[in-house]
Amino acid sequence: MVEMQDKPKRQRSCIACGGKAGKGDLHRIVRASDGTIAFDATGRAAGRGAYLCSEACLEKAVASKRLDRALRASLTDEDYERVASDMKQVIRGATG
Repeated sequence: MVEMQDKPKRQRSCIACGGKAGKGDLHRIVRASDGTIAFDATGRAAGRGAYLCSEACLEKAVASKRLDRALRASLTDEDYERVASDMKQVIRGATG
């Protein structure tokens, strides 16, 4: 009988530092088809996504406009604040 080999999991890259990790280890920010920007806690929301590994990388991506480029959108200060707040809640909820 032929055994099925497991396919290697696809690695994603953090847009700020370039670090590679599995989908579950990174945090996703998504631009929906209607243009709204949101933190995607499930990792399954429809739309164009960008991955970040930490809060520090989020700050780096915001400062260098990498998040804007990755999502192909112009983010407002309000978008940045909302995404950062949501991401921090999820990170702190998971660690403590």
